[in-house]
Amino acid sequence: MDISQQLRELQYSPIHKKIEQRIKEFKRYQYASHNDIFLELCFCLMTASCPAERCLQIQQILREEFLHLSSKDLEKKLRDQGYRFPNRAPRITAARKQLPQLSQQLSQSCGRTIREWLVENIHGLGYKEASHFLRNIGYDDVAIIDVHILRILEKHGMISAPKTLTKKRYLTIEKKLEELADHTGLTLAELDLYLWYMQTGKILK
Repeated sequence: MDISQQLRELQYSPIHKKIEQRIKEFKRYQYASHNDIFLELCFCLMTASCPAERCLQIQQILREEFLHLSSKDLEKKLRDQGYRFPNRAPRITAARKQLPQLSQQLSQSCGRTIREWLVENIHGLGYKEASHFLRNIGYDDVAIIDVHILRILEKHGMISAPKTLTKKRYLTIEKKLEELADHTGLTLAELDLYLWYMQTGKILK
């Protein structure tokens, strides 16, 4: 069974309602406070090379402390939580200073335009992390290309997974995902959740 057929079957399975609910949760961020949006950015800054589930746990435990602590104090808190990269604290406190500019950027409707700004201005955000952040706050026009997505696309003969993901390669693979999304009547945000489920059996954020 090819990947399009598998996706269509899932769209008529109980998984569809779970993914639909998760997308609704993402869309609610259009009404969220700047602080809540920043906390989502913190989560995405933490996830590179770290399990998303553990990063989410830490984000929920620390929450307000991301908004107020100094870099040094935040690093200690992250270390106390067993986070693998506590030295990322300066990235989070530097991003906090960008909140006014970030809020201005998020007034735009085009996720890909905002992504360019994020990659250029938020240290620690590459295309994957910036796309992850945007998807999690309701944008559905960017693709999150991580190792799970690369593996399933390679498994189905759509790509040869690159060893390094340059901007050019990222955008090329994103285009293939966009074509698959169009073919199956999904947004890129929905497609990501379906593909992640197909590869891992989980629906995360």
